[in-house]
Amino acid sequence: MGYRTMKPRETALRLKRFEAEEKARKVADLELMIGEFEMIAADLDRQVRIEEERTGIKDPTHFSYSTFAKSAVARRDNLRSSADELRLKLAAAIRERDEAADQLTRAAASEPRDGERLVNRRRPDRPESAVLR
Repeated sequence: MGYRTMKPRETALRLKRFEAEEKARKVADLELMIGEFEMIAADLDRQVRIEEERTGIKDPTHFSYSTFAKSAVARRDNLRSSADELRLKLAAAIRERDEAADQLTRAAASEPRDGERLVNRRRPDRPESAVLR
């Protein structure tokens, strides 16, 4: 039993495909994280409003402002800041994904097919019956 060895072009194409898929996964992960952060921040907003209505104090500078509301506001602000940073990373990841997809498309288009290789090896000045098989 012999091992099938991959040709350098096949290896390069598989590598390009893997890189493109990995970058697409990274974009999807970042989008998911941003969505989760926004959802949690919206939930914290809701909790702060409920707490402010419950206590009747809506001014964060008031000495009796709810400690829970203060901590929820701080957490919400941190989540929004993190989501903004992730958006910057997402923009870069999208550019990288698109570049990888373009490279994969170019590599796949430049790779000759098996049938094309046979055609290119035949000399046009000889009839097909003269070609060795």
